[in-house]
Amino acid sequence: MISHDKLKPIIEVKNLNTCFDGVWVHKNLNLKLYPNRIITIIGASGCGKTTLVREIMGLEQPTSGEIYIANEKISNFNIEDPEAKIRLSKVGMMFQHGALFSSLSVIENVMFPITEYTNFSKQTIYEIAQLKLKLTGLPENAYNRYPQELSGGMLKRVALARTLALDPQVIFLDEPTSGLDANSANDLDELIQELQKQLSLTVVMITHDLSSIWDISDELVYLGEQRVLLHDTVYNAANNTKIKELHEYFNGKRGNITKQFHISQKTRGTNHD
Repeated sequence: MISHDKLKPIIEVKNLNTCFDGVWVHKNLNLKLYPNRIITIIGASGCGKTTLVREIMGLEQPTSGEIYIANEKISNFNIEDPEAKIRLSKVGMMFQHGALFSSLSVIENVMFPITEYTNFSKQTIYEIAQLKLKLTGLPENAYNRYPQELSGGMLKRVALARTLALDPQVIFLDEPTSGLDANSANDLDELIQELQKQLSLTVVMITHDLSSIWDISDELVYLGEQRVLLHDTVYNAANNTKIKELHEYFNGKRGNITKQFHISQKTRGTNHD
């Protein structure tokens, strides 16, 4: 278990219960996430990772329990309430496939949430969108292109820029490197890590990419049995022998190769954890 003495959690989930049509997804789930970290959530398919994120973002309501962001309770918000929307703009979400509007240009996609949530002038909104795109390293000649005209890596950068549009304190990334070749995935990992430090973000990832987990995650949260079974460093999680499924995840044939590579890198003085 990770200790964060004197720090206040940026996200706190208390006694969360989620039930869909008689099927329990979460039972008495408790979790504290602290600021300025990259945290990865893993678990078997159907364990409730995405549901948990959607509940934290206010996109779904839990059956019972409490959720706090920056010490403010959001679990009873009405998502249609304008004031609730403003408060929930503290968090941003990068969806797995980008979820960009195909009928809007790149810069229009980034401008969209700023237009929806602020009363800024169109020129100001345009300039903010430009700034967010520059942060992600997207070439300026792509700003007026449409999503279908971009490569997978460029689409991820646009989606990340839109996630940052409202200056959130916390961003959620759903399988950020999925569909990318190894080099593009590495580039995106480096960008996420750079932005996290530069903007003092709390980044919460859902991913199955073992290289990403080792390379940029500060902490790992493992969900199972409708709750949090482990919250620890990646190294400790990878060497945990008490949770069979977690041990197999990191020490199966594919996982063990990645694990040994990153441990050897760390032994040679490269900090990946």
